[in-house]
Amino acid sequence: MDITIHSSFLPHTDPDASVAFYRDILGFEVRLDVGKGAMRWITVGPAGRPGTSIVLEPPVADPGTGDDERRTVLEMMAKGTYARVILATADLDATFARVRAGGAEVVQEPTDQPYGIRDCAFRDPAGNMIRINEVR
Repeated sequence: MDITIHSSFLPHTDPDASVAFYRDILGFEVRLDVGKGAMRWITVGPAGRPGTSIVLEPPVADPGTGDDERRTVLEMMAKGTYARVILATADLDATFARVRAGGAEVVQEPTDQPYGIRDCAFRDPAGNMIRINEVR
């Protein structure tokens, strides 16, 4: 079998702020932008790697979601505990400096973890945890 990860989904609360973060700060390309207003599904991904994407979607857009569920998801997003993605880079220090200079909320500066990974962490505009591992 040859199975890869094609797309993963993260919620957004402000589509324009999310585009600015993923495109302008992380350097991803915008591949699709479907919908209007806050109800937009935006596909982004690393340039030159069309097989890997993140779809930024409106949170709890499913009409079957109740008010209590919607409220819980939005509260978790605000705390940064709802969704996360782990990215990778060969130069963690330069990447960290660029993302921090772009105004992203720093959660953790580059750190050697006891389990063998060197990484850092930010939150995107919706509160999603973005961890960046250094590839050695």
